[in-house]
Amino acid sequence: MSADLERLRTQLRARGMRVTGQRERILVAVAGLGHGPPEEILAAVNGDGGSMLPSSTVYRALEALEDAGAVRHTHIDPRSPSYQLDTHDDHVHLRCSTCGRLGEVPVSVLDGVAEAIEGQSGYQVDLTHIALHGRCPQCRTS
Repeated sequence: MSADLERLRTQLRARGMRVTGQRERILVAVAGLGHGPPEEILAAVNGDGGSMLPSSTVYRALEALEDAGAVRHTHIDPRSPSYQLDTHDDHVHLRCSTCGRLGEVPVSVLDGVAEAIEGQSGYQVDLTHIALHGRCPQCRTS
């Protein structure tokens, strides 16, 4: 994980962005969560032993970090985006509509879907930015 964070620090500096203590703490929180909505990221940052950050600071930092390509978001939960480091492998998010369990599969399971969509509509889609909802194996058997 530290190699990922170092790569992101270098990437941010190359884009002219300072790696402030606040941004560093937010990147570490996102890395620790794997996927997390802003509220969980805020709680992780404010629980890391450093000074408390207001939610507005975390929201602005996440937006700036996303613009710089260090984090990306997906709407796993329709109410709030979920952030992850951009170093995380491309994948499709899975969310159980019954219990809320999260899973993921490689984006390769959708091979051919992007081409089919483009062929029918002309849209070029990003399949790494999606979440599919359904029922997990445990909920299907209960």
